Amino acid sequence: MSERTKKLLIATGFIISVFVFAFILYKLFFQAPAPEDITVGDLPDGAIFDGSLPDSLLGGDRIDTSTPTDSGLSEADDVAQGGITQTTTLTTGAVGSTSTNGSGVNYYDSTDGRFYTIDEDGDVVALSDTQFPEVESVVWNKDAEKAVLEFPDGSNVVYDFTTERQVTLPSHWEDFDFSDTSDEIIAKSIALDPNNRWLVIAEDDGSRVESIQALGENADKVDVNWSPNDQVVAFADTSQSLSGGVNRKIILPVGKNSENFKGLVVEGLGFLSNWSPSGKQLLYSVAGSYSDNKPLLWIVDATAANMGENRQSLNLNTWADKCTWGSDTTIYCAAPLDLPANAGLARDLYRNYDDALYEINLSSGRTTLIAIPETQGSMNTLQISDNGTSLYFQDERGVL
Repeated sequence: MSERTKKLLIATGFIISVFVFAFILYKLFFQAPAPEDITVGDLPDGAIFDGSLPDSLLGGDRIDTSTPTDSGLSEADDVAQGGITQTTTLTTGAVGSTSTNGSGVNYYDSTDGRFYTIDEDGDVVALSDTQFPEVESVVWNKDAEKAVLEFPDGSNVVYDFTTERQVTLPSHWEDFDFSDTSDEIIAKSIALDPNNRWLVIAEDDGSRVESIQALGENADKVDVNWSPNDQVVAFADTSQSLSGGVNRKIILPVGKNSENFKGLVVEGLGFLSNWSPSGKQLLYSVAGSYSDNKPLLWIVDATAANMGENRQSLNLNTWADKCTWGSDTTIYCAAPLDLPANAGLARDLYRNYDDALYEINLSSGRTTLIAIPETQGSMNTLQISDNGTSLYFQDERGVL
């Protein structure tokens, strides 16, 4: 074979191999797959398939089978019914010493030293043109028509907003409260000599002073709280712990007329009390190891005849002064949504926790979540209007 013939065969073989290789690549990567066989179902007897589409029929209700996306937002209810609930801000800044007057709410504005009321229509009205600069504390009577005002320099006055009459009280008196009829006041008379320190009762003009209980060195262990039935005027946390528990102790009710009431056995520390409207029962809170040292609410009978009987836990972790009574069988309480252990031993650290509103029905024994405020925050100084349609509170800033 000649050299020329060899070269021609080699060239021809190369060309053929290129075509074969290209064909293989086409089959593997570029040729579309053959269509699958389609089986057409049998038609009803006598039907003729003419290639046309069937007539459309009326569609039924569409069912959304997609999974909804949770945006994290929900519309707030305007009436409390267990969820996020709208609230209305009544003051533009912090106020102090609020008290419901039945249809609205009174408060003290430290910026101008005046007292105001917000009526049921939301209008702000001055209770008096008289200014009281730098009021330190205010104690209102039942109808929020009178108040004892304490000032930083120790001076005290009783002011009647209906008559605009002012009476000065002794400067060594402190921790005031009104009787349910509002014509008497109670106070701690703190003299320099502990032997002359007493609980005193007087007319609301400061006259007819009567000493009812010696305080000695225990003035800070006595909580002034006049019962609506005019029997108990204070509670003394002066007893030793009882056997059966480290925090088990007796709280001693102090009577108006030196009565020897049976003590209240409580299971914990930090006793705070809150009378029912009739004075027949007492709501209180204490913190103990059984509640992880969180404040826990209790209810107990508290008349002269049954003091301390029928004690029951209400299974709600909050402080008694964050509650208000709607009736003798209904209590409304603000309770922190997430209260850690030991909160009852260091309350100041947990004052600004977000609260929800609960209703306690003593007749049924049920505690129900009724509202989570739209604007989260703490709820303090709860008060309910006489008709039960409005509940007032202050947030952690003091805004009403």
